[in-house]
Amino acid sequence: MSSSRDYPIDSQLLNILTREMNRQRDKLEMIASENFVSENILRITASVFTNKYAEGYPDFRYYGGCEYADELEILTQGRARKLFGAEHANVQPHSGSTANMAALFAVLKPGDPIMGMDMAHGGHLTHGAPVSFSGKLFKSHSYGVRQDTEQIDYEALIAQAEEVKPKVIVAGASSYPRILDFEKFRQAADRVGAILLVDMAHYAGMVAAGLYPSPVPHAEIVTSTTHKTLRGPRGGLILCRKPFGKAIDEEVFPGIQGGPLLHVIAAKAAALGEALEPDFIDYQRLILKNTQRLATRMADAGFRLVSGGTDIHLVLIDLRTKHLTGIQAEEALDKAGITANKNTIPFDTQRYTVTSGLRLGTAALTTRGMVEHHMDEVADFVVSALRSVDDEGQLKKIREAVAAFTRKFPLYPGLEF
Repeated sequence: MSSSRDYPIDSQLLNILTREMNRQRDKLEMIASENFVSENILRITASVFTNKYAEGYPDFRYYGGCEYADELEILTQGRARKLFGAEHANVQPHSGSTANMAALFAVLKPGDPIMGMDMAHGGHLTHGAPVSFSGKLFKSHSYGVRQDTEQIDYEALIAQAEEVKPKVIVAGASSYPRILDFEKFRQAADRVGAILLVDMAHYAGMVAAGLYPSPVPHAEIVTSTTHKTLRGPRGGLILCRKPFGKAIDEEVFPGIQGGPLLHVIAAKAAALGEALEPDFIDYQRLILKNTQRLATRMADAGFRLVSGGTDIHLVLIDLRTKHLTGIQAEEALDKAGITANKNTIPFDTQRYTVTSGLRLGTAALTTRGMVEHHMDEVADFVVSALRSVDDEGQLKKIREAVAAFTRKFPLYPGLEF
């Protein structure tokens, strides 16, 4: 039988891989939940650990040959605990959604009441949305923002908790541009004896850098992805207080997952290691500066910012005053070489497939080396595209200008498939 190294990448697959590489290189990546890993992490994700099965946990596996898998997982757990000051860490979840599933399953029974942020107001599917397991298996109650400030009313949240008496309160969001007050969430949970679960997927990098309040001292359980502001591989992790560790580990495996993706865990170890370096703080600080500059430029161009601004790595724009929908904006930006996503805004009257909002993030742009003054040019590209949604010729010109601009910030130079 021929060795696998005898098989080159076939032309169809190579074509797809090459076009995706060119897409990432030539476009402005402004989806707030995406980022670019370092070349080191890219290599590690393709390491020989992809060949290894290791169901179970260190010192208790269902397969032999796991001595180095054990070392790897222990190393990654330790780095996660150190970075975030947590008592217990599980680094096996394949995604943030599976991390949330395992966390909820560890402390709830089907039909138990939970409270999470309304997806239309910035929450995530797994925080109780009716189409998600979290809304199907549990009795979900949603909290949202005030219509006048578009920010969370914590007194109303506490009053709602006292009324519905949830067993878990979920704090976290995917498109809420303001800092969450975890002390207030803790007060709400304590009023009704609920467990506080914080999903810090979008904020993990800033939390690690000390630029966003840490939820770890306030919450029994904290979940996260590893690929957003944390700038690691696509995956998830769970942090918790020691008394919850056993139940959470059992829900991850064998509850909802089989063998862990060891090659991804290795990449998580690398990402956590990078986040422990001093220059990671500078990187996170620059993300925040870039976002502020982008927000200011968009506001100066006449675009309304939801909640009046941002405290974090993303900007949420209300397009209604421009007589645009989110899908129109997303499609026009794509034609102009800018990747972003349509997004619901609070009290949106459009369908989820259309929306009235646009979400823009700066983490990936910052990774490529863009600094504050570059956000002026980026904002100009975005504004020009949004003013030219029906002008194919102008969108093509913008796309050419964007491609010339991105060449100043090489992505994985020399890497080809």
